[in-house]
Amino acid sequence: MSDQTAVHNTFVIERAYPHPVEKVFAAFADASTKRRWFAEGHSHDVEEFTMDFRVGGDERSAYRMGASTPFPGVPLVSEGVYLDIVPNQRIVQAAQMAIGGRRISATMVTIELLSTAEGTELLCTHQGAFFEGADGPQMREQGWQKLFGQLEAELSKA
Repeated sequence: MSDQTAVHNTFVIERAYPHPVEKVFAAFADASTKRRWFAEGHSHDVEEFTMDFRVGGDERSAYRMGASTPFPGVPLVSEGVYLDIVPNQRIVQAAQMAIGGRRISATMVTIELLSTAEGTELLCTHQGAFFEGADGPQMREQGWQKLFGQLEAELSKA
């Protein structure tokens, strides 16, 4: 038997936001809002961010890694499709990520939003297959934790 070429992993992140579920859902559904908290960052330049937020619609993010990263100047591309959307309740997306033109992962991410007395409980279930040269499950989970922190900052602006 040959060496395993894919690492499979599932993790769940739970976050509470003191904002109504409609506001949290809108931060995923509106392209300009999502670009601010999801795509923009200090370690890369956004070359493209497009999304067609509907079942069957696609989302594409293309970045150029910055000088402070281990891969300065290297392109990173994430392409996905929305599999299920229930307004103010659930978003399911399948995606693949490539760095330098080489696919490093395939994932399915389910975002569930639950209304609470304090605001919104967000549950993110990330199921992934990570290939040779991938960032791996631990770094991906750290990345999502950072993104959800940026989402909190975005929600608190308005």
